[in-house]
Amino acid sequence: MGLPTVDINYLAVFIAGLVSMIIGGLWYSPLLFGKLWTQLSGITEKQVAEAKKKSMTLSYVLQFIGLLVMACVVAHFIGYLALTTLSDILQLVVWSWLGYQVTLELGTVLWGNKSWSLFLLNSAHNLVSLVAMGLVFFWMA
Repeated sequence: MGLPTVDINYLAVFIAGLVSMIIGGLWYSPLLFGKLWTQLSGITEKQVAEAKKKSMTLSYVLQFIGLLVMACVVAHFIGYLALTTLSDILQLVVWSWLGYQVTLELGTVLWGNKSWSLFLLNSAHNLVSLVAMGLVFFWMA
């Protein structure tokens, strides 16, 4: 016995990944929390300037691929559970965030010597990103 076959809307997966990438770009930009993130991460202005000099194309591509994988997994869960209401989809992404992303991010505080403030900033970003993905899947159903 295996999991049921589900139809995945790959355009919705792509858009969910793209929306999440845009959210991340804004979240960690100087417009929103970029300066706070660099301060909490212990990154200096010199390090930021050096990073900007290097091509970050590969990093952006790999990040986008990771977000596409995340969106595809969310789409599969929505399909396996046959979720159709916005409330159900949002519950799925919030519980997924709490059960997976928050618990994994916790390790950065416990073992990576990062601050609780950085934990909250990154965890909030992940929640907003997953909720946005859920909204895309609901609207494109």
